[in-house]
Amino acid sequence: MSNLGTTYLGLQLKNPLVAASSGLTSTVDKIVELEKAGIGAVVLKSVFEEQINNEVTNMLGKDQHNTGYPEAEDYIKGYLRDNTIAKHLELIEEAKKAVDIPIIASINCVTSDEWTTIAKDFQEAGADAIELNIFYVPTDRNEKPGEVEQLYVNILKKVKGEISIPVSVKFGLYHSNIVGMADKLFANGASGIVMFNRFYEPDINLETLELTSSEVFSSPADVRKTLRWVGLVSSKISQLDIAASTGIHDGSAAIKQILAGAQVVQLCSTLYLNGSSVVTEISAEISEFMKKWNFKKIEDFRGRLSYKNIPDPLMYERSQFMKYFSNRK
Repeated sequence: MSNLGTTYLGLQLKNPLVAASSGLTSTVDKIVELEKAGIGAVVLKSVFEEQINNEVTNMLGKDQHNTGYPEAEDYIKGYLRDNTIAKHLELIEEAKKAVDIPIIASINCVTSDEWTTIAKDFQEAGADAIELNIFYVPTDRNEKPGEVEQLYVNILKKVKGEISIPVSVKFGLYHSNIVGMADKLFANGASGIVMFNRFYEPDINLETLELTSSEVFSSPADVRKTLRWVGLVSSKISQLDIAASTGIHDGSAAIKQILAGAQVVQLCSTLYLNGSSVVTEISAEISEFMKKWNFKKIEDFRGRLSYKNIPDPLMYERSQFMKYFSNRK
């Protein structure tokens, strides 16, 4: 009998499948459904700093009497923030009562202001860990890459100063040195990282000449965007737990990420497209794979094909099509 049990952020999971932060983890009923399907842990729908700030702007814009009154803006922002946080605290408390799987709270933030203290409230409500979903798009041409990376580190350090439960950081693919970024996060207290965040991507409607959003779901091919970096980071910073995200639609993708060194995989698009039953299917595929290769537990094959364990580690380093194929006869 295959043992799919594993650990992530120091938490015990019955399998390496984690429901990513989304609308599918926004209510207790949905979380219960995921647990029944066999999910190992859930990351709750994020508290969005940007969303609350936008709501403040919209509310102020609707009432011209508030324009020019900073105290009105502060009141509205405080009300919206408190109301949003209260709902999330209730979700954490009720979810902890309803299910036995780990509950990871998520904060989507772009600053290191008071938002870092919200993590303390989440901890007190019973969250088992915190996932920092940091989204920042540099638009200042004079801003140095190091300053962007430091923003992530600053947020992490402030959060770690408030809480004792584990913290993971979810960040995007677009950094100048991803291995170095992961190392900085580990050095400043991160227990894990999530690779990678799928940011909102714009598109242009040629019929209406309007800016729109592109496809919101990942495709199975997107798994290749993370596979290289999971293999590299897991080899270079072995103490850091990695949650592989993006493009994991079936058991094969999950197995590949674990072979590359991921501790767990996060599921999102496939849950929307295929329903919670896909969790059971992916678990069965992992079990069949383990049976085929006589692996008794996840640790028997985790990282087996990581950067440090394959005969030709350059396979992870090659970045250009021709650089590889020019050497073939």
